Amino acid sequence: MMIKKDINMIASVIAHHQKKAVELEKITSKYLDITLEDAYLIQKEYIAKAIEAGDQSVGWKMGLTSLAKQRSVGVNQPIYGRLLKSMEITGEILNLKGLIHPRVEPELAFFVKKELKGPNVQEQDVWEATGCIAPALEVIDSRYKDFSFSHMDVVADNASSARFILSGLSLPPGQYNWDEIDVVMKKNNRVVQEGRSSAVLGHPVQSIIKLVHMLAVSGLGIEPGSWVLTGGMTEAVQVENGDHLSIEFCGLDTMQVHVRP
Repeated sequence: MMIKKDINMIASVIAHHQKKAVELEKITSKYLDITLEDAYLIQKEYIAKAIEAGDQSVGWKMGLTSLAKQRSVGVNQPIYGRLLKSMEITGEILNLKGLIHPRVEPELAFFVKKELKGPNVQEQDVWEATGCIAPALEVIDSRYKDFSFSHMDVVADNASSARFILSGLSLPPGQYNWDEIDVVMKKNNRVVQEGRSSAVLGHPVQSIIKLVHMLAVSGLGIEPGSWVLTGGMTEAVQVENGDHLSIEFCGLDTMQVHVRP
């Protein structure tokens, strides 16, 4: 396990590159023996620095929630990251300032109204704790050069978290079959991705359960008032200045994104 000095230093480096929107080399290229526990400690310290500077924690995000994505980076489980208030976008404009190589993916977001904590949390517990569900978009943006990283690198980099957008809809959790939501992404009027919510661990509720169980290892849980992004329903789509995205969550809502410098 890494010493606290190294953990603090790496967290500071990642925070600096995030603020300046400048790529960095993979931390695993220097720290060859970094563990998954180390990576999550770096993530925790990085977020603590942001909160100390005046930001606010608003929830969690899950990543690598499809088998294909897990295989692509050689892991057999999802990863999680933290959401900050500064990451939330209100409206339809995605400003590229502060981003390096942003990509957008459609997700479902659960609003958790009461605490979920412990290794024994099950599906019914999640439904009872869920206040509403909303279509959402996540903007991922790895700080690493060429968007290339290992499992440990991406965890330390807060699971590539950058921005997120919540739909204006707040839908009752019992109103839909949440594993049967189809999504169609168009970029500049051309379909670029199609998917279904079952791509997220078979059902997005399983993503919440998995998150709670993973957090329990560190004695953590999902606090009341938190949003949780459950994972991408399709592959993420890279965007550049001038792009327009239209993302239809079939039967629910259509979200628009205009990319600006």
